[in-house]
Amino acid sequence: MDIRRDETALVVVDMQNGFCHADGSVDAIGLPAARLQPAVEPCARLVNAARAAGVPVIFTRYVFRKDYADGGVMVDELIPDLKNGRCLMAGTWDIEVVDELGQSDSDYVIDKNRPSSFYATDLETLLHGLGIRDLVVCGVTTNCCVETTVRDASQRDYHVFVAQDAVAEYEDDRHAAALKSMGMLFARLVDVSDVLEVWQ
Repeated sequence: MDIRRDETALVVVDMQNGFCHADGSVDAIGLPAARLQPAVEPCARLVNAARAAGVPVIFTRYVFRKDYADGGVMVDELIPDLKNGRCLMAGTWDIEVVDELGQSDSDYVIDKNRPSSFYATDLETLLHGLGIRDLVVCGVTTNCCVETTVRDASQRDYHVFVAQDAVAEYEDDRHAAALKSMGMLFARLVDVSDVLEVWQ
C-alpha cells in the first residue's frame, strides 16, 4: 500500500480538551493529559498538510449525553469515574477539539460514545459519500479508540495508515502493543514525515 492524496481522508481520533488539555475532565479523574499531549503537535502538522492538499479532515469526538444514558458498561461499571466526574459531556468545552488543531468549518466532525469511530455513527456513510478508500489515522489513545477504529476500518476493507508518531497512550506497554498489533494485520505503520512527503 502507498499513501495517496486521492480517495484519502485524515481521521483525527478524539483530540479533544477532555483528554488532551491539562484542565480536561479526564485528567481530573487520574488519566494524565500530559501522557497524550505529545500527539498534539504531530496531529496539527497532519491536519495542516491535509487541508493544503485537499484531503478531507475528519475529527472524532468522544461525547456522552448529559444523563450518561448512552455510556453503557464503560461508565456504569468499568470506569464509573467518567460519569461521576461529569467527563466528556455533550455541550461542554471538554468535548471540543484542542485549539492547536484549529478545527475549521471545512472539517467534518463525528461524535461517538464508544471507542470505535464506526460504531453507531455516520462515519462510513460520510466516507462513501466522499469517495474515500484510504484512511490516515492519528490521535488518542493508541490502544483504545485509535486501535478499535483502525480494526473496524480494516474489516471494512479501507486501506489504513497509522501515523505512529502522532498517536499517544497513557502507558508505554499498551502503546507499543497496540502499534505492533495494528501493524501486523490491520494497517501500515508510517511516520508523519512519510505522509507529508506525499501530501506536500
